[in-house]
Amino acid sequence: MENMQLEKVIIVEGTSDKRKVKSVVNEPVQIICTNGTISLSKLDEMVDELFNKEVYILVDADEAGEKLRKQFKRELPMASHLYIDKAYREVATAPKHHIATVLLSANIDVNTEYLKQRMN
Repeated sequence: MENMQLEKVIIVEGTSDKRKVKSVVNEPVQIICTNGTISLSKLDEMVDELFNKEVYILVDADEAGEKLRKQFKRELPMASHLYIDKAYREVATAPKHHIATVLLSANIDVNTEYLKQRMN
């Protein structure tokens, strides 16, 4: 029997966050945008869709991001929460090497060129 790997899903706030994460990731990962806020009905829909998937929450280090994170902790308790450094505040404005390091810590394969940037 082959080793079944769960499909990985990263939930971000906006399309610019999605573009940033997509440019760093080096494996097939579904990236979902909440567009800042999410209704309870949409969240319920999402919970059903994400059942049996490896889910990561990567939101901004600001008030709106924390509010969204709390919602996900309640509705998706099995999700892993990834945090960017508060100094960068937003996923979209964080340097790619920082995003790569955060994703790598969750065993998500990233383009190694961004890890090399950090060393220089």
